[in-house]
Formats: sequence, structure tokens, C-alpha cells
Amino acid sequence: MLKIQGVSVFYYQRQILHGIDLNVGAGEVVALIGPNGAGKSTLIRAVSGVIPIRAGHVRTNGDNFGSLNPIQRARYIATVPQAVMLPPAYTVWETVLFGRTPYLNFLGQFSEKDEERAHSALERVHALNLLDRRVGELSGGEQQRVLLARALCQSTPILLLDEPTAHLDLQYQVSLLELVHELAHKDNLAVLLALHDLNLAARYADRVALMVGGKLQAVGNPREVLQSELISRAYCLPVQVVEHPFMDAPLVLPT
Repeated sequence: MLKIQGVSVFYYQRQILHGIDLNVGAGEVVALIGPNGAGKSTLIRAVSGVIPIRAGHVRTNGDNFGSLNPIQRARYIATVPQAVMLPPAYTVWETVLFGRTPYLNFLGQFSEKDEERAHSALERVHALNLLDRRVGELSGGEQQRVLLARALCQSTPILLLDEPTAHLDLQYQVSLLELVHELAHKDNLAVLLALHDLNLAARYADRVALMVGGKLQAVGNPREVLQSELISRAYCLPVQVVEHPFMDAPLVLPT
């Protein structure tokens, strides 16, 4: 389980996150939602260790991430960042294999086990056909699958994704989130992801955490959080929440 306990973050003396408490269980997908500037990406970066935490702790299995070095932390948490620019000259195989960096032997060489993990990760995201392609030749959707494969190659129990569907067309959004949901439940991963699209969160998240102004406003299953009054107030926009006509999920509609 990922345990976020009282996490506060400051940026140039301005408080960005205010005492965030949130747990993500093994085999669970928790979606962070909220308007722009709510602190979703900041929380992802704070949990991953990219930005410092002023107060609070991030823990798993009794370990405080703040006391771990980067290599130790990289064996717990893998991150799919937002709109990252991958080195265009590297092949997909090379890029995914970098996910094994925390496990390199004392000579700094990749082992046969590392290569097996990279091959398996590419297979899981249905990207084996891209293995020899240069990253710079790939579409946005293909690059996102490669980033996810690299994260899976790290073999961590916790997976963080920051707006993984940004700049993707609908086909790639759906296929990527279906894959993340499947991986969480089959591989018992604790998955925390930031999403803009409320209806994608309703469809693919086990629980939803609504953030506004760097604070958690509500946490629960999609039906508990995606309520008309709560969402309208958070987004400063009148919405109606109805039952999805084809799926067992709420549907958020602006009015």
C-alpha cells in the first residue's frame, strides 16, 4: 500500500499542497481529479521524490521514502511523467531497458533477467512490434505505451501516472487506461494517476480523489465523489451527473 500522510509542499514560500492524506491499496487504481492548478501533478511529483516535501511522509511497507536514496526509491515507485520528451535517437528496446537501471550489476551491465523483464513489459503493453523502432519515429500514443513499458520494466509495486492520456486521441486514451486498469488488478499494483477527464476517471478508477486548491475535498468510489453539487462547486461550472447508458458508471455532463 502507498500511504501519503499529511503531505505539504511549498513553492517559493507559497503553499501548494495542504496536508494531503491518501492511501492507495495494492490492486487499486486511484484517480486524482480537479481543476487546473488543483495540485494533482504536484502531488504525483512529491510522491515520486522529484520535488521536496515540507511536511508529512510517503510510506510503503513501513519504509519512509524520505529516508531512501534514489536507487532504493526507484525499486518501489515507477513513474510515467506528463508529456515527456524521449531521446529520439534511442530505440524502443533501449528506452524500455533503461527501466532496469535500479538493478544494474556492479559492472553497470544489463543481465539476461533485465532483458527478459524488458521483453515482458513490451509484450504487456502490446508494443513488441515497435522494439527496433527509433523513439523519434513513434506517434504520441505509441510513445505513451513505451513510457508505460519502461515503468513496468522497473518491477515496482507502485505506479504513478501524470496525465497519461494528455494529447492522445480517444482510441489511445481508452486502450491505455484499459491496460493500466488490467495491470493494477492482475499484477496487484498500487496505481495513482492524475486525470483531467472525469468520465475516464469514472470508468477506470476504483476510487477518485477530488483536489481543489491543493486540498483534498472528497475521496471515495466514483459514484460517491462524482456528484453534481460537488463537481459543480469544484469546477465552477454547472454539471449534471447521470447514469451512463452503456456502462455501470456515472456520466458527468456540463449543463
